[in-house]
Amino acid sequence: MSDLVAIIYPSEAKAEEVRQRLLTLQKEYLISISDAVIAAKTEAGPVKLNQLVNTTAVGAVSGSFWGLLIGLIFLNPLLGVALGAASGALGGALSDYGIDDAFMKELSEKLQPGNAALFVLIKNMTPDKVLREIQDAGGTVLKTSLDDTKEQQLRDALAKAATAPLPPETNAA
Repeated sequence: MSDLVAIIYPSEAKAEEVRQRLLTLQKEYLISISDAVIAAKTEAGPVKLNQLVNTTAVGAVSGSFWGLLIGLIFLNPLLGVALGAASGALGGALSDYGIDDAFMKELSEKLQPGNAALFVLIKNMTPDKVLREIQDAGGTVLKTSLDDTKEQQLRDALAKAATAPLPPETNAA
């Protein structure tokens, strides 16, 4: 069973930084992620989703391959590629992979303009090591499907970054 975690960050760049850290941890087999999406609220008001997987592009590539194959059978490969890419892109754009887009947009409406929420669908993880890697980024937990003890560990780890003293500034004058 997968767990959903949504954390608010002050900017889209900070949310992207944490997503990249999580993807690095996935390469180290400390976490297994099904989906990781950044929902940013623009100054104009609408919520913009930055998906991990571009389903339109994946659909177009897949459709092109199958269109070429079918086109070769009917002796018109160029038409097959064009029709396959178009139908694949349409199918990819209409498909929803991972976390429900409507759900993310609904939750993200509560964000302040300029803020971003990182939605992560986690298959499994090593909590202590993952939290140690992302706790210095801070953030505020918006919503989770974790059990109460794991959710509290996450909240505590992120709260440490907010209360940690800032390093002294050095003046190079």
